[in-house]
Amino acid sequence: GIALGSFWAYYELGWGGWWFWDPVENASFLPWLAGAALLHSAIVTERRGALAGWTVFLSILAYSFSMLGAFLVRSGVLTSVHAFAVDPERGMMLLGILGLASGAALILFAFRAPAIRSMATFAPVSREGMLVLNNLFLTAAAATVLLGTLYPLLLEATTGATISVGPPYFNAVFTPLMAVACILLPAGPLLAWKRGDAKGAVQRLRLAMVLAVAGAGLAFLLFDPKKALAAAGVGLGLWLVFGAIAEVAERTKLARVPFAETVRRARNLPLGAWGMALAHAGVGIFILGAVVETAFKVESARALPIGGEISAGPWKVQLKDVQIIEGPNYLAEQGRLAVVDVAGQKREREVTSERRFFPAGGQTTTEVGLDFRGLDDVYVVMGERTATDAGEPAWVVRLYWNPWARLIFVGPALMALGGLVSLLDRRLRVGAGPGARRRKTEGKVAKA
Repeated sequence: GIALGSFWAYYELGWGGWWFWDPVENASFLPWLAGAALLHSAIVTERRGALAGWTVFLSILAYSFSMLGAFLVRSGVLTSVHAFAVDPERGMMLLGILGLASGAALILFAFRAPAIRSMATFAPVSREGMLVLNNLFLTAAAATVLLGTLYPLLLEATTGATISVGPPYFNAVFTPLMAVACILLPAGPLLAWKRGDAKGAVQRLRLAMVLAVAGAGLAFLLFDPKKALAAAGVGLGLWLVFGAIAEVAERTKLARVPFAETVRRARNLPLGAWGMALAHAGVGIFILGAVVETAFKVESARALPIGGEISAGPWKVQLKDVQIIEGPNYLAEQGRLAVVDVAGQKREREVTSERRFFPAGGQTTTEVGLDFRGLDDVYVVMGERTATDAGEPAWVVRLYWNPWARLIFVGPALMALGGLVSLLDRRLRVGAGPGARRRKTEGKVAKA
């Protein structure tokens, strides 16, 4: 859902970007962070009976963040292009629901938490230990997003001062937390429950580590030396992708048993294991796209007469024609633009971009022209009408070259596919849980 909203903003608003740390964007991100921590905590509770209290608390937190997002989006307390309504009455109702549901749940949790005890113990180096670390970093990241989102509102309400918390804060605080969480991520599935072998996990991840470091080194050599952090980000993305592959290879004994045996093991591998690998690889693919697009995108803007050209990076665009289009409830200037690489070696393609005016609401919107070139996007925005120095009619055209932007949306799609595959696991069907298996075993023993 967040990825679809991001693509809508990317395609519809004409700003050339996919994420701006807008407060409403953050409101959707908070329950995802809490929900991701909840899923990992629930795994420990299901398998080992540990962290039960923490799992309950995270479930309350994830729900509370969802309600908080609904309040922020619909109450009018935030000014954002993503906000759906300015309705203080509805906002107060949502705030009341949030206070009643979350407050009652937290009060009940405070009284009942001491009774939720677990006798399960585990060493710091174990799968449980890695999942606990995962939880700590995810919840800390959620706390930084929550602080950056609500602090301007709280400051304005208490002092009347207005400030803006933007990307510099989130990049400085949120990014390092998630980077550490991602570095630790591939090791978790390769550790045993209760007590793991850190040295063995590192050995099994050795090839993934070598490939990730090599990829980062190659990126550093190819990129501008000033983009060293981008090269490190590429290495991090590759680490997650190769780490997910290493986890599947370990489960199927790839290259250590005959190929037929590997295929048999792959077929018998639980769908949950495949889903986990897909989801973790999806995170890595997203990081690759986000890092490269953010670090190397190129944009330019010019007023173009008919036949005028503009270039950005390896691409150039020529304005072929502009027509007046009458829609069902709008009027639009539609520009036809030819996209071709600067070297002239790739086939020319035509895209259209529109500037629409809605008389009823007095609003003007943009329809972006997108040319998908492999993993890259050539992103064209038709702007307002103006004139050249010679008096010819011209239109402001903005051109963006967004390298590897495709991966930004492919990664979350792969993560969602991983979740769907995991839900299809027969172990998650009703009546197929650990309790049902135990009762079935006990019944066989009684019959014997």
